[in-house]
Amino acid sequence: MGRKADVIEREEVVIRFSGDSGDGMQLTGTLFSDTAALFGNDVSTFPDYPAEIRAPQGSVGGVSGFTVHLGHSEVNTPGDFSDVLVAMNPAAIRANAAWVKEGGTIIYDQDNFNDKNIEKAGYKSDPIKEENLESYNIIAAPISALVKEALKDYGLDPKTVLRTKNMFALGMVYWLFDRTLNYTEAFFDKKFHHKPNIAQANKVALRAGYYYAETIEALTPIYKILPAPIAKGTYRNINGNQSTAWGIIAAAEKAGLKVFIGSYPITPATGILEELAARKDLGVISFQAEDEIAGICTAIGASFAGKLAVTSTSGPGLALKSEAIGLAVMTELPLLIVDVQRGGPSTGLPTKTEQSDLLQALYGRNGECPVVVIAASTPTDCFNFAYDAARIALEHMTPVILLTDSYLANGTEPWRIPAMKELRDIKPRYANPQELPFIPYKRDEEKLARSWAIPGVPGLQHRIGGLEKNTLGNVSYVPENHEKMVRIRAEKVARVVNEIPDLEVHGAKEGKLLLVGWGGSYGFIITAVRELLAEGYDISFVNFNYINPLPGNVKQVFSKFKKIVVCELNMGQFADYLRMKHQEFSYDQINKIQGIPFTINDIKEKCIKMLEEK
Repeated sequence: MGRKADVIEREEVVIRFSGDSGDGMQLTGTLFSDTAALFGNDVSTFPDYPAEIRAPQGSVGGVSGFTVHLGHSEVNTPGDFSDVLVAMNPAAIRANAAWVKEGGTIIYDQDNFNDKNIEKAGYKSDPIKEENLESYNIIAAPISALVKEALKDYGLDPKTVLRTKNMFALGMVYWLFDRTLNYTEAFFDKKFHHKPNIAQANKVALRAGYYYAETIEALTPIYKILPAPIAKGTYRNINGNQSTAWGIIAAAEKAGLKVFIGSYPITPATGILEELAARKDLGVISFQAEDEIAGICTAIGASFAGKLAVTSTSGPGLALKSEAIGLAVMTELPLLIVDVQRGGPSTGLPTKTEQSDLLQALYGRNGECPVVVIAASTPTDCFNFAYDAARIALEHMTPVILLTDSYLANGTEPWRIPAMKELRDIKPRYANPQELPFIPYKRDEEKLARSWAIPGVPGLQHRIGGLEKNTLGNVSYVPENHEKMVRIRAEKVARVVNEIPDLEVHGAKEGKLLLVGWGGSYGFIITAVRELLAEGYDISFVNFNYINPLPGNVKQVFSKFKKIVVCELNMGQFADYLRMKHQEFSYDQINKIQGIPFTINDIKEKCIKMLEEK
């Protein structure tokens, strides 16, 4: 395909696809990001869904978006502001006008900018003028009309024809960024192999958009982002939920176990259940329970029976699981609880992200009920932390809560698929039927873990349940025994610190300001810190993945900095936790509770202000 336009190389670019929830923006963005990843760019994505299954058509509340950030070098966030916005209706302009870079390109479907849709979006006449976007590169393309013309001879009904308009828009963006159509056309052939006429219609629309972009002078020059220098290996694009599921499967294989997941579907965690349920070929046993309580209780039963037991949920479901988590703590069975956080409280913001379940994960149970708490930082490292959470649960005989969030769950990145030999060994502590009599709560000296006695093994019979036990496994109401067991369970969790890595400081090991983050805010904070360092500011950064217990060198790291600032998507839960655990330091805060991630500019501006304070 010929090129007459100038080609400009860019280090990175951000594209946002936006439209009504029925316009296929999630698929459009996914196909573009997959193509970019296959080309060799580093990629980070951020899907943004409306909470309603079918919000009012043309309304701002019904806008669905998908942001893709691709680069020649390392990309850690979906980007703050878009170089290109594809808007399928006026509501998409309303929702995204503030997030387009000054002078950026806006491509919109002119046919959808009728009086009715303009009024629905809250405009009077012209969204472009009312948003003061006249100085931007505005491409008003009659997308709907051109799709109808391109497919007029294919015998498709009007509704099916209009469903391909997102592919027309995608074709335009492919031309603008010098991308091949091959990967997407192959996707159509695979997805619609039983409906070849639909596959062909989407190909025609894609090519029509590509050639339309080639013929209009407004879409010049072409932007080229070269492949990123990455380590050799086999890669695939993966989101956080898929990554979590595969980390669990890998841990089971390493431990010689089968996975059992008992879960109730809940946004945004359902993808973990779906991904594991699809892996019967790898021995996964899945159970879609009638409610959250049944989900975790079946998982506890599977753990008792000798499986790698998992339950997945989001904030409201974690609240419902709290009593059963206490049962797993009391019985000292290995259990992995994955909490994909979303905005709360109550139903809150089901499709939006937040880091507001931390204190619930740490303390949201009755009695003295400690569990290990771990938080993943990126979509791809959900694999690593799911794997390590499963390892800790199996080797220490304790429940582990893994925190991810909606941004991580739905965002994608290129992931290098590891070989099994690269992964740490997992060695569950099984009871030895040759060592009789069996003492259920006899512990190893290093981890204080009790032995895992699988039902059906002669000689390993023992009581199990929520009542306090003594070392022999008998119910005990002796005051001194209860205190002893409570302290042992707490110490068992505390000793996990011996197996987790120390905090790693990004930047100087001492200085004026240390920015502290945890979990899914990593990408935004590390990018802001890199830019601030490049601009000459005295700033460093640490990110926490192990929350309970905290890494062993926290005090040593914190003592080297004059000011400590905790950055998180809540009102300050981790900051308060650090105040409890390390009272010798004072903590400033950067907080955001809007259902969306930080922007890099958010963090930079607040850090600069703190650094310049006398």
